[in-house]
Amino acid sequence: MPAPPLAAVPALLLQAAPPAAPFTPAPLWRLMLDATLFGLAGIVLLIIGYYLWELITPYNLRREIHENRNVAVAIVVAAFILGMAMIIAASLILIK
Repeated sequence: MPAPPLAAVPALLLQAAPPAAPFTPAPLWRLMLDATLFGLAGIVLLIIGYYLWELITPYNLRREIHENRNVAVAIVVAAFILGMAMIIAASLILIK
C-alpha cells in the first residue's frame, strides 16, 4: 500500500480515534490483597538474599556487627539490603 501524500497527513491526524473501553477500577479488597502479597514476597526474597550473602561471605556478618561493632561492615550490609530492596521492588512492580 503506497504512503499517503503529504497533503493528506493533516487530515489523517484529525480523524477521530475509536472510543476507548470504559475504565473499571479494581475493588479495594483486591488492591489491598495485591499489596500485601507483593510486600510479603518482597520481604521473603530480601531475607533469602541476605542469608545467601551470609553464606557466601567468608566471615559471619552478625558477629562482625554485634560483637566486634564493625561499622564498616554494617554500612556495607545496609547498602546491600537497600540495593536488594530496590531490585526486588522494581521486579515486583514490573510483574503487575
